[in-house]
Amino acid sequence: MFKTIVQYRQFIWSCVKREFQSRYRKSLLGSAWAVINPLAMIIVYTVIFSQVMKAKLPGIDSTFGYSIFLCAGTLTWGLFAEIIGRSTTVFLDNANILKKINFPRICLPVAIICTAIINFLIISFLFLMFLIFTGNFPGIEILAIVPLLLILILFSAGLGITLGVLNVFFRDVGQMVGILLQFWFWFTPIVYPPTIIPIWARGFLAWNPMTQIVRAFQIIFVEKRWPDMEGPLIVAVLSVGLCMLALRLYRRHVGEMVDEL
Repeated sequence: MFKTIVQYRQFIWSCVKREFQSRYRKSLLGSAWAVINPLAMIIVYTVIFSQVMKAKLPGIDSTFGYSIFLCAGTLTWGLFAEIIGRSTTVFLDNANILKKINFPRICLPVAIICTAIINFLIISFLFLMFLIFTGNFPGIEILAIVPLLLILILFSAGLGITLGVLNVFFRDVGQMVGILLQFWFWFTPIVYPPTIIPIWARGFLAWNPMTQIVRAFQIIFVEKRWPDMEGPLIVAVLSVGLCMLALRLYRRHVGEMVDEL
């Protein structure tokens, strides 16, 4: 598969560029919206929660503590949700291309993942600028993001491609993913710290793979310390398993997908 991706890298890059061009086509500001939207999110979270609502996190004295907590969680979830949501429908959305052009189908979800990563990097850069400007940059602990981001991408890619293949044959999958993501979002401590929920319910959160990743990001940015990597490493093992399952499903059914579209 890696050989195929390298061989068709120009095609994948053209898909990524086409995605950005179609997203901002006929827009006066064009690709500037890729910066304006996340910047607006950061400003709103900061003004509303730190200045208007005076929201505080337990044990965190920083004025911007909850805003950073919320941005870190939303940033992480946004990458995951974009990869899952777009990968689930990628083969159906590109049915015309799949029927007319002969190329490795795996290039399409890879292009979706690359697009999501670029969006994530843009937002992350703005978020880091905000942290530096407010004096809340975590320091060398920021390096822990690299393995966490790799785990998050593997987990999202494995699950997204699996759902994408299944959705070609069972269209209910696409309908269910939107509902699943809504429940999953609120089952993940993104807008609330896990300490505020009952003790008996915290055990259920621990079984949520995204809890491990989101909490690690929040610990880095809010508490400015190295996160415990035990949970993320378990997610890493699960991610490898999902990627293997995704590739197996893809290879077994790639020849049948065009007939089902």
